Amino acid sequence: MPAPARFLLRVTFKALVLFALANLLFIPADPLPILGRVSGYNLLWPGRQRLPYGEDPARSYSLSLYSLEAMFASHAVTRPKAPDEFRVLLVGDSSVWGFLLPPEHTLAAQINVLGLTAPDGRRVLAYNLGYPILSLTKDLLLLSRLQPYDPDLIVWLVTLESFPHDKQLFPPLVQHNPGPMRALIAEHGLGLDPDSPDFVDPTVWDRTLIGRRRALADLLRLQLYGPLWAATGIDQDIPVTFTPRSEDLGPDETFHGLQPPRLTRDSVVFDVLAAGVAEAGSTPIVLVNEPMFVSAGENSDIRYNFFYPRWAYDDYRQLLAAEAAARGWAYADLWDVVDNTEYTDSPIHLTPRGSAQLAARVGAVILSQ
Repeated sequence: MPAPARFLLRVTFKALVLFALANLLFIPADPLPILGRVSGYNLLWPGRQRLPYGEDPARSYSLSLYSLEAMFASHAVTRPKAPDEFRVLLVGDSSVWGFLLPPEHTLAAQINVLGLTAPDGRRVLAYNLGYPILSLTKDLLLLSRLQPYDPDLIVWLVTLESFPHDKQLFPPLVQHNPGPMRALIAEHGLGLDPDSPDFVDPTVWDRTLIGRRRALADLLRLQLYGPLWAATGIDQDIPVTFTPRSEDLGPDETFHGLQPPRLTRDSVVFDVLAAGVAEAGSTPIVLVNEPMFVSAGENSDIRYNFFYPRWAYDDYRQLLAAEAAARGWAYADLWDVVDNTEYTDSPIHLTPRGSAQLAARVGAVILSQ
């Protein structure tokens, strides 16, 4: 064999051996959490105003990924807290995140526009840590990560659609974080199945360098979109038109397979709610029943909106108020504080004006604490 061919063969063989070793070492080391914390956000360009989420990265300069470390590292909340700052963290669903709203019109941004001052003179500064998909378990996962960011108050906005048992392991963010979720299930004794097939457990192959290539690419893409986010302020592709929330409703009285006349305490996951409050630790937390659209159209005597039959939602409000009182939780029921004209494509998504209306009421709740 000619010398050049032998040299090429040796180089190829060594490269294959090193590549195989790299894949083997990737399995026990799992450097993704460490790599997720490496970020240009808040250093080379501003931190994001909300957690990254998006289905069309080329238009939104954002993407959905499953690395909690990378999501938080990209957010403005990782900035050191100023001495005169009273830090409020908002947790909740897509209405808190701000679906169909630019960053400057989300609930957190509207609260900050109010220029609130705490009794001790500190500036109230709210941070948007909502994330789309209705599920208390998804909120619990995020709540378990908040203490390093030194909150002075946590405001957790909830609605009945996040409470049914069948919604808890539905969010992809929950499914793709089986380790942290199983730890939370065990710690709080939750009535969730730690062996549920909904959890996406990586195989040995999935934990190799090759198997992690999609996750690694997502980490890189999130950084590459940073300068574009900084230059444009765009982090969501908002369509020019959308299908408005339904005014006329069907006559169906069921709610997630449940029948009237009563919604019982066992029908909802109050244990997950209690776990979320416990994860706040020594930080005060306020529960807020978020506002919703109330239809006046066909069958509005049966249903409030697309999500809720009246019997289920009325019982939910009573159950939640009683649970909060029994446990000594700070609680505000703001279900009807936004004008019905200020909802967009769902019973909980708000217009900029509706977001401002809610911000005024949540701001008052913050000051009351």
